Amino acid sequence: MPLTVKHRTTFTFWWIIVFYLLALIKWMQGQWLYQLEPFMFSIRFDGITWLMMQSGLHIWIIRHQATQLIWDFAFYGFPLLYYAVFIRKPIAAARLAWIWLAVNWLYVQCYTLYPSNSIEGHVGWLLFPLLFCCSGMRSFYLVMHGLRYFFLYFFFSAGIWKLANGGAFAPAQMSAILLEQHKEFLVTSPGYWQSNLIRALINMPLTSFILYWMGLLAELSFATGFFTKRYDRALFVFFALFLIFDYLIMRIPYIEVYSFLLVFLYSHLGSPKGEYKVIGE
Repeated sequence: MPLTVKHRTTFTFWWIIVFYLLALIKWMQGQWLYQLEPFMFSIRFDGITWLMMQSGLHIWIIRHQATQLIWDFAFYGFPLLYYAVFIRKPIAAARLAWIWLAVNWLYVQCYTLYPSNSIEGHVGWLLFPLLFCCSGMRSFYLVMHGLRYFFLYFFFSAGIWKLANGGAFAPAQMSAILLEQHKEFLVTSPGYWQSNLIRALINMPLTSFILYWMGLLAELSFATGFFTKRYDRALFVFFALFLIFDYLIMRIPYIEVYSFLLVFLYSHLGSPKGEYKVIGE
């Protein structure tokens, strides 16, 4: 079955729903920019970050709390604005998405400079507006699959890194990671259920090592996606479970990456034959 305009509309709708569900979770956790009240930076050594920092935007945001609210309003409001325009004037929405892309890049670049979360966890918000910038069905199809291949590499390479650095062959690796990752948490919240779970895993290195290998095999399994889409639904389940256990055991809230799950649900659709025209025509 080829990808159609109806599929695109449904994809966009569910992506917006996922975005706002994750936004609500972040708000409840006090992770919106205005809630963080940032006062220091965690510098990344890359060219894009350096260029952005030359503008002084990250400093200006810290000095003016009202600006933090404005940026939150822009970042969390743009998907709703896009969808409201999309269902009426799809071509205008595709043009609006370029502004959305710029807002997301500036927001995420600044947000992840503050000690809140890594930029890798926000890669979905950086890249997905590119998909919605597409006015043609053919370009939408190609960019969607480009995002799929990017994510396959993103996840599979994490497994390769575990093999390359030797962690997959050190039985005490996972217990050591848990102790290093959670030492402050174990001291400050000793009676919390998650502290008890982590402490138990630290004291059971074999069980921890088995969990480490389960995560490694889940990451390596994404190599199948480079050759076939047949197992994309299984990869969907593996990735969802990986993120859940990553939060339960490692306390790493990479909830934004859930947006990539949608591409695995729609990847089975074929190329939009004969639908090279722009949406809305």
